[in-house]
Amino acid sequence: MSNVTVHSLFTDFDINLFKSGKHYRLYEKLGSHPMEVDGVKGTYFAVWAPTARSVSVIGEFNFWQANEHELFVRWDASGIWEGFIPNVGHGDLYKYKIFSNNHGAVTEKADPFARFCEHPPNTASVIWDAAYTWKDKKWMGYRADKNGLDKPYSVYEVHLGSWKKKQDNTFMTYEELADDLVAYVKEMGFTHVEFMPIMEYPYDPSWGYQLTGYFAPTSRFGKPEGFKLLVDKLHQNDIGVILDWVPSHFPEDAHGLGFFDGSHLYEHPDRRKGYHPDWKSLIFNYGRNEVRAFLISNAMFWLDQFHADALRVDAVASMIYLDYSREDGEWEPNMYGNNENLESLSFIRELNQAVYENFDGVQTIAEESTAFSGVSRPVEYGGLGFGMKWMMGWMHDTLEYFKKEPIYRKYHQNDLTFSMTYAFTENFMLPFSHDEVVYGKKSLVYRMPGDEWQKFANLRVLFGYMFTHPGTNLIFMGGEFGQTAEWNFETSLDWHLLDHDVHKGVKELVKDLNGLYKSTPALYEKQFSPEGFQWIDYGDHENSVLTYIRKGHDAKNDIYVVLNLTPAPRENYRIGLPKKSGQVKELLNSDAKKYGGSGMATNISKLSTKAWHGHKKSIQMTIPPLSIVVFK
Repeated sequence: MSNVTVHSLFTDFDINLFKSGKHYRLYEKLGSHPMEVDGVKGTYFAVWAPTARSVSVIGEFNFWQANEHELFVRWDASGIWEGFIPNVGHGDLYKYKIFSNNHGAVTEKADPFARFCEHPPNTASVIWDAAYTWKDKKWMGYRADKNGLDKPYSVYEVHLGSWKKKQDNTFMTYEELADDLVAYVKEMGFTHVEFMPIMEYPYDPSWGYQLTGYFAPTSRFGKPEGFKLLVDKLHQNDIGVILDWVPSHFPEDAHGLGFFDGSHLYEHPDRRKGYHPDWKSLIFNYGRNEVRAFLISNAMFWLDQFHADALRVDAVASMIYLDYSREDGEWEPNMYGNNENLESLSFIRELNQAVYENFDGVQTIAEESTAFSGVSRPVEYGGLGFGMKWMMGWMHDTLEYFKKEPIYRKYHQNDLTFSMTYAFTENFMLPFSHDEVVYGKKSLVYRMPGDEWQKFANLRVLFGYMFTHPGTNLIFMGGEFGQTAEWNFETSLDWHLLDHDVHKGVKELVKDLNGLYKSTPALYEKQFSPEGFQWIDYGDHENSVLTYIRKGHDAKNDIYVVLNLTPAPRENYRIGLPKKSGQVKELLNSDAKKYGGSGMATNISKLSTKAWHGHKKSIQMTIPPLSIVVFK
């Protein structure tokens, strides 16, 4: 005990906030904090372990022996153990050894609030106190405008370990990615990057979705300040950063949060609520105040310390429903007799309120796969409070349609048009994510029917349709150039494919679609409003042609979209337009030769007085095979 000095960063107010679940910056108090006390350099440690009989800090500095550095338990029944250890500091490895009052259990745990972790498979926490000077003041100043719901939001989803690797198949570092990845995303014109989880995780095949170090960027790619540099460089190039965040479950690894102090501290004690059968993982106890404070503090941490612009919240449906992936008898209804997890819903609402109240210009995005109402509506109006929600139904229906041979598509046009019956019930993001190119589903381009030309033409139409459909957009890495193999987390994307014109053409199209999206107010000003969309004709099943209008605040900026979903060109095809006069200008044609298309001319006629589709004016045009044409 003599090797530890009594010291505390907690005030009585901090403790009251913690106990009530309202302390949203626990990372400033709990964990390891290098400092100087009475002229002596060392580290202050604090850990929550209410069932513990004693807690020792073990590490290289005491040969991993308990009882050398025992912490003091606070007198206020908070369950927090703390103390200052001299001559221990930056870069030192440590864990907590916890002797429990629960049947004499003994655990050795990584610090839940560690800022850095050993490189897996090693599991110790690392005391870390490296300064970083941010250079993104300009971005942070106008982020609220750039990141708004009425602004372009085109997302490039990235798994850092497999976007690109070095020649010896080792990982690129955060610093190397800050050069290569930033330059590529800027070239392609995406407005945001979404990183699959970068918080520390022990098991590569989990892709990062089984976290053990919630406050530490993974050491696979370098140090925390390296990740800050990557975010900083993206911001300096006007690219927003979305972090995949996992508050829904965590693994049972011995050094992780499970059975932390010899009790079910972080996980719900009832296995019907505390264990996830799909992922063989533990579920947080959302009804426990201190756990809520841990999770909300974690969300705040990434927004505060790493300047994240949005959090994409994983597996929200699994949090909402008590019977998610459970059979009858494996779950218990709530007090009202239904299947909603009331504690989890309360937590989600509190999380979103806290995020939006504390940070200007950020977003939260829900990966939520059910028809639960109001996911992206404000809490004060009865919603869950997210800024956006992934449009999983649209993704599924669209991919189902596109995999069909064109000759049969006339019988399934409703797969595409159905989305407009619910497109404005939420603020939807349209996702072609990593989940769609794994487990035998095939890559996007190889899900398309036909010969090579048709596969790539279909992929170009698919992306054009996504960018002109109401909502924001997300493409998983590799899709933007027609990666042919399924995604493999162990290997790099197949960048050599860009030596081939068809792949280069898809890349050029996605680049131009991003440019069109960002430069066309009609595509983003009302992307979540029914006022921003109007069908011209959704009923031409026989030709598999769709025509619609996208609208912004000024009618002069309206754009017109024509989709031909078969390989047969449609010549002299008449389209009604609600315009009194004006020139017709083609903005994009996915069949252009530079994209790998046939280069067929559209021959758009001048606006005529012939009424069509319920409009007083019309044009005639040739719609190229398997194409999307956008004009104004």
